Amino acid sequence: MILTADVCVIGSGAGGAVLAAELAEGGADVVVLEQGREHHPDSFTARPVEMLARLYRDGGQTLTLGDPPIGLPLGRGLGGTTLVNSGTCFRTPEHVLERWRAECGLDFGELDRCFERVERALSVTEVTPELAGGNAEVVRRGAERLGWSHGYLRRNAKGCVGSGVCAFGCPTSAKQHTGITYVPRARAAGARILTGADARRVLVSRGCAHGVEARSRVHGSIDVRAPTVVVAGGTIGTPLLLARSGLGADSGQLGRNLSLHPATAGLALMDEVVDMARGVPQSFYIDEFSSDGLMFETVAGPPSYVAMSLPAAGRRHAQLMEQYRRLAQLGLMVSDDATGRVLELAGRPLVYYRLSDRDLGRFRSGIEKLRLLFEAAGAHEVLLPLAPGVRPQGARRRDLRLMAFHPLGTARADASPERGVVGADLQLHDAPGVYVADGSVIPGALGVNPQLTIMALATHLAFELLERPVAAPDAALSRV
Repeated sequence: MILTADVCVIGSGAGGAVLAAELAEGGADVVVLEQGREHHPDSFTARPVEMLARLYRDGGQTLTLGDPPIGLPLGRGLGGTTLVNSGTCFRTPEHVLERWRAECGLDFGELDRCFERVERALSVTEVTPELAGGNAEVVRRGAERLGWSHGYLRRNAKGCVGSGVCAFGCPTSAKQHTGITYVPRARAAGARILTGADARRVLVSRGCAHGVEARSRVHGSIDVRAPTVVVAGGTIGTPLLLARSGLGADSGQLGRNLSLHPATAGLALMDEVVDMARGVPQSFYIDEFSSDGLMFETVAGPPSYVAMSLPAAGRRHAQLMEQYRRLAQLGLMVSDDATGRVLELAGRPLVYYRLSDRDLGRFRSGIEKLRLLFEAAGAHEVLLPLAPGVRPQGARRRDLRLMAFHPLGTARADASPERGVVGADLQLHDAPGVYVADGSVIPGALGVNPQLTIMALATHLAFELLERPVAAPDAALSRV
């Protein structure tokens, strides 16, 4: 299959889908290559084990190598990880934008209109107390008693009924992931979207992009000829594709500077009925300690989800599950140092990551605060995410039970070719016409969920490529 286009976009997640829609609506001829397949909402069973196998890369079993090993679940399908995230929408904190300007020479101008445009397209609103559910009420009560800063999260949802399975495919299509928002817009504007298409190499001639080589079980080899290529394969996939293509290596930064926003969660056994299966799983936050690199957000789910996450085994596990309706849960995320690296071995990604001493200290402090919060909320018993018998202040890396959901930084942006893979225009320093539009360009932890940041940067890039100012948000509404 040979295709010609103005732009070839690799990936359909938070970066790729946004870019494809905005470019296509702006008159560009766009081809999108998505490695995963398209999932119909009718196939979402709300059963976590089934959906993990179907919607996640490697069944959600991706692990980092290092001390400690960290689970790194990544979505696979049209919509990328937006298909399976919890929908939380934070704008980039102003102090982060200031750091980018001061340390990296990055100034993306006025991003407010980009944020507004994305928020309108995704129907971003604040979760109501009623929809937040009993789990959020427990956390809210504890935060108020302690005097900690808190609030209800904003998220991309429309008509949500609190099914409690955001991370396993929304069965009502209330969550406005890119597969049901930006992808239909791109198609309606003429973009050609190929699923099951594995991009193998970005093609460059005389230092400039001229297309992408891909392969598919359905179409065989695919040759997309385009003078502009945008790589949006995610923080793990993008550096591997660039490396295979012989691109992005001049700075020595490609595949390095990986931050994960590592996370854990504590549970509490309450005297009241909480029923975590009802309501929005991620609906409430505590940012009292954000300046210390700690962010707390509620997490919840149906019994099978809780059964997988309980820090217990055997008879004790069975006893706790019998009391499932009285369990509450709160997540802790740490803004980490960039201490990881992504490599490829025999066609498979290897993710190396070692928790820094400073971040270990942050987890010790954060886990102790989990205990304080639940005790203030009136917990009957607090279950901390530590090895048996370990206290927070004595925890070692191996004692922690960690997950990570926000990998960033492996093709970091920096105005200097010596310090970054892409520049302030998100174009590779060493390959004109090749751009990156995903979490890999973000230079360091944000302290908040990165979905909206990635989408805003993709919006900014799209209008830069179209050589016109960012359109007002109202221009997108009629097509959503």
